[in-house]
Amino acid sequence: MREKLINIIIILVVLTIGILGTLYFTNKDTNVQTTGKHANVTITEENSINESIKKVYDGVVLVEAYNRSGQASSGSGFVYKKDKQYGYIMTNNHVVEGASEVKVKNMNGEEATAEVLGGDSYSDIAVLRIAANKVADVVTLGDSTKAKVGDTVFTVGTPIDSQYMGTVTKGIISSEIKTITVSSTSGESMMEVIQTDASINPGNSGGPLANINGEVIGITSMKLVTDSIEGMGFAIPIEVAMSQVDKLEKGERIQRPYIGVSMFDVTNEAMLYRNNIKLDGSIKQGVVIQTVEQNSPASNSGLQPNDIIIKVDGKEIQNAAHFKYMLYNHNIGDTIKLTVNRNGKNKDLTLKLSEVQGNN
Repeated sequence: MREKLINIIIILVVLTIGILGTLYFTNKDTNVQTTGKHANVTITEENSINESIKKVYDGVVLVEAYNRSGQASSGSGFVYKKDKQYGYIMTNNHVVEGASEVKVKNMNGEEATAEVLGGDSYSDIAVLRIAANKVADVVTLGDSTKAKVGDTVFTVGTPIDSQYMGTVTKGIISSEIKTITVSSTSGESMMEVIQTDASINPGNSGGPLANINGEVIGITSMKLVTDSIEGMGFAIPIEVAMSQVDKLEKGERIQRPYIGVSMFDVTNEAMLYRNNIKLDGSIKQGVVIQTVEQNSPASNSGLQPNDIIIKVDGKEIQNAAHFKYMLYNHNIGDTIKLTVNRNGKNKDLTLKLSEVQGNN
């Protein structure tokens, strides 16, 4: 009986201790934090280019070209000046070339019929004109020669189609101004370009490339796209475009030097075989003259078929596109020195450039 009583007392003591312990820890846990305490945070975007974009944005337009079958192409453009009657728009020539009608739409959604004043396929520049009351804003032009690798740039345009009108993309200048080879319906040529990693897609062509201050330093023109390369966009330096504007506004043809030859690259083995030409092993680049027009600057200089032009004014040439580029950096009336390889021997010729009458 005495042992039974002791067991009951022990059980009661254990239960009491358990109850008291539970109450103790329960009361202690009422101070445990179960939700976070966070102050309101306001983040300021110190590096935003919002104000720079505003300087350009309303000066950009959508350009749509039409022919008899309907809409043929679309691109972008920007208003570079305005007078009492008209607003003047710059875009790429390939956007409007061959169009029977061109329409533009500004950022306010207003549409206008544009007159194509002039265009140049080599530089890929065209100038349009619309009524002044259809101009939402005029962009500010900058200086591409002051741009440095790594500088922030951005584009405004209409990639793909009109539902993406006003799209802004941002990047940097990826390389110093360089020359690249461009293929077109008239053959290969070389252009000076600004390289950027800002996204440029079909429909951006003709739109502005602007610097961090919202000044237009280039005209987006093309994108190098392969299976393995992305982020390589190109723009025509604004100085190159503006050098042609006065003539294009007047509808004048851009005159470029002409020499009067047909030619092909020294690396074109099929043409070498067809013309029975065997190259000196030391010649790795240059152009082979195939034909020479009578009474042309080329014939007057003494240039002959099968001559291989290897230098212009002492500078080596790479191929036909490079040769054309070097010619077009001269003015009509200039005299240049050609170094040619004829029958294995180098010979210097003096050639005076005249107005272009063909592709060369």
